[in-house]
Amino acid sequence: MYEPVDSPDETTLFPYHDRTPPTTADVIRARRVVEEQLPQTPLIRSEALSAEFDADVYLKREDTLPTGAFKVRGGVRLISQLAPEFHDPGVIAASTGNHGQSIAYAGRVFDVPVTIVVPEDANTSKVRAMERYGATVVFHGRTFDDAREHAETMATEQGYRYVHSANEPSLVAGVGTAGLEIVETLPDIDYLFCPVGGGSSAAGYCLTVGALSDATVVGVQSEAAPAMYRAWKEGHLQPAERMETFAEGIATRVPFYLTTSVLRDQLDEFQLVSESAIERGIRELFFEETIVAEGASATSLAGMGQLQEELRGKTVVFPISGRNLAPERFQRIVGTASSD
Repeated sequence: MYEPVDSPDETTLFPYHDRTPPTTADVIRARRVVEEQLPQTPLIRSEALSAEFDADVYLKREDTLPTGAFKVRGGVRLISQLAPEFHDPGVIAASTGNHGQSIAYAGRVFDVPVTIVVPEDANTSKVRAMERYGATVVFHGRTFDDAREHAETMATEQGYRYVHSANEPSLVAGVGTAGLEIVETLPDIDYLFCPVGGGSSAAGYCLTVGALSDATVVGVQSEAAPAMYRAWKEGHLQPAERMETFAEGIATRVPFYLTTSVLRDQLDEFQLVSESAIERGIRELFFEETIVAEGASATSLAGMGQLQEELRGKTVVFPISGRNLAPERFQRIVGTASSD
């Protein structure tokens, strides 16, 4: 059994958590196991968005991964390195969906028991996916942070290895392999936009696209859940007062130490966008590209809209970070197209 140790942010850490931020070299090392377990995702030019922005706009289709979202890269990398002492008790994580699917999938690949704690109103399609991958799903609380605190308590009491959603160098390194694929396919990039929730995706792109090309890396977060934006801009790790976004992939109230440290050092720009702009992005990606994108994916497109003049004539990339949008929410959002 492990007891929690002092943590630099408001979340719980244990002695096995490494606080050292990952490097580009760590991402390169992570690539071997990611390539063994997952397909490379396509980088596709969007004709519609290229015309709209008068730019060359490319979509990194992370939604084509087995779990439908980018996070599985990090799950595979982390669980592949799991200490033998945790193979029997297994791992536990808190999630609104995609992180949980990632760990559940990796647990099945490496034959490790997985428990995922989710909020009581969690996306039912994501919950079913976790269960199909063999995870035990526990419902607790109204928000992600309620679920996270319960998972941390269960880890202490039952000896699970707690998989933090961001304070895990190997997880961030695994996620960053998407950026290596982008740079190898399209080295001359001017801008990369990425959503920010806990910050693992943005940190991964900073360590790869930001470090290995001349691209400007722009993080985008909902103004209804601005925890990481405030931490980056104001230089602290205090929880945000607001966490009201509908986009569960970026719905966190607490900034995370490890990813915040990477973003402070390497993220070029950070934007906040409205909930209505995120919904417009979901509709545009569906009607123009026939892509069912989560709110987190559409956050990047909303951010691009705020820099439209700067993007003219540039080469721009943004990830379709996930496709796991609840059917009822998708129907409501696309059904309001006539109101735009």
